[in-house]
Amino acid sequence: MIYLYQFILSFFASAGFGILFNAPRAAIIRCGLTGAVGWMVFYILREGGVDLVLASYISALVLSAVALLNSRSQKMPVILYITCGIIPLVPGGMAYDSMRQIVLQEYMMALEYGFEAALISLAIATGIISTEMSDQVLQTIRKKLKKKEV
Repeated sequence: MIYLYQFILSFFASAGFGILFNAPRAAIIRCGLTGAVGWMVFYILREGGVDLVLASYISALVLSAVALLNSRSQKMPVILYITCGIIPLVPGGMAYDSMRQIVLQEYMMALEYGFEAALISLAIATGIISTEMSDQVLQTIRKKLKKKEV
């Protein structure tokens, strides 16, 4: 039951940002599904004991792959699906905690929260870039193979 709850909430968070970003109506559902899939991968990995940064990286990889598939099937920009889908993974609460600790003059805790938020953000960005680069390499190989056939 908790998995369904997680899926629904992450779907509405991503779809809600799609509405906020004025995404086309036809893309809102897929934006929500992209975010929900990414979050569920993250949630399942964390429940399985995977490190926070690694779980963020893997879920960003999967999320980006789903976004690429959605963008191709709907003939829309991939950034639309990535931007909306990545929302549940962003470590905003951790960044807030870091700033809060600075205000409370707990600098070591602020540094810890801030560093972890930076690592998670870097993992998410690296996951997105990895998927995009892999896709570009595959497209290049596919084009070269087609040229050899002709």
